[in-house]
Amino acid sequence: MTSTDIYILAIESSCDDTGAAVLCNGKVLSNVVANQEIHTKYGGVVPELASRAHQQNIVPVVHQALAQANIDKNQLNAIAFTQGPGLMGSLLVGTSFAKAFAQGLNIPLLAVNHMHAHILAHFIDDDLQTKPEFPFLAMTISGGHTQIVKVESYFNMTVIGETIDDAIGEAFDKSAKILGLPYPGGPLIDKKATLGNPKAFEFPKPKAPDLNFSFSGLKTAVLYFVQKKLKENPNFIEENINDVCASLQHTIIGIVIDKLKKATKTTGIKRIAIGGGVSANSGIRKALLDGEQKYGWTTYIPKFEYTTDNAAMIGIVGYLKYLEKDFSNEQTTANARFKI
Repeated sequence: MTSTDIYILAIESSCDDTGAAVLCNGKVLSNVVANQEIHTKYGGVVPELASRAHQQNIVPVVHQALAQANIDKNQLNAIAFTQGPGLMGSLLVGTSFAKAFAQGLNIPLLAVNHMHAHILAHFIDDDLQTKPEFPFLAMTISGGHTQIVKVESYFNMTVIGETIDDAIGEAFDKSAKILGLPYPGGPLIDKKATLGNPKAFEFPKPKAPDLNFSFSGLKTAVLYFVQKKLKENPNFIEENINDVCASLQHTIIGIVIDKLKKATKTTGIKRIAIGGGVSANSGIRKALLDGEQKYGWTTYIPKFEYTTDNAAMIGIVGYLKYLEKDFSNEQTTANARFKI
């Protein structure tokens, strides 16, 4: 440790994962996540159960993050936390803990926008990922969000396209539920898609204006398709699950790539960085990398551990805000609908 080292403790509690990380000068020393298995049997996140689990997990997760980083809490320079967007009960747990901890240590507080963090995860100091140059286009895709963002600097971002109904992760998970797959179904669709024929079945691509997205119509089309096929053959899902998953994923990837092609043409920017939990999808990653040859863009993909909800991405935003002296105060409140 030197006098110029800046240690940030980061806390993430926007949904159902309790995360804590310690960063030193933008480098991750620890990144701990406690998952909540309880939601699996309900087929989705139950907000009240999520907030209770955060209350149980946050102290041991923070303790583990400090221990793994091999630092004492008194070495911390500031505490960063997710202000929003997310589930209000979950956000309140992280916000309250961060405020109390920062006050007890008499160090600054740094409020972070969860969607900023997914984008700026690319700037974590890690040899295994490349930092994009400004300006670039960020494609943030998760269970709750689907956005194309024009990024001109760390804190100068403009949403130029977003979903007008369901998020891409929601489309994956709800389609998986229709197919009888357990929650979370998105990763299971991705896994089964690798074993199927993406051209076996044709699903519609919902129309959305400009650079916006729509996935609710696709989800409904999957429902009607499966209902029809089951009437014809009660064993249809069991016999065709891989092909259905491959065809559905192929359709969703096509929607994403079409919008990105339009975005690069509209803005003239050919640097594309992805983030959010759904950016872990192998098909989407491959399609974006293939686009480098097909469409002449450059793709930036963060390490897998920085794509899903995690505290390291909150920490890098906190570090950048610390350098700008952009601190929050005790009156800062959680914001479930925080916008970029």
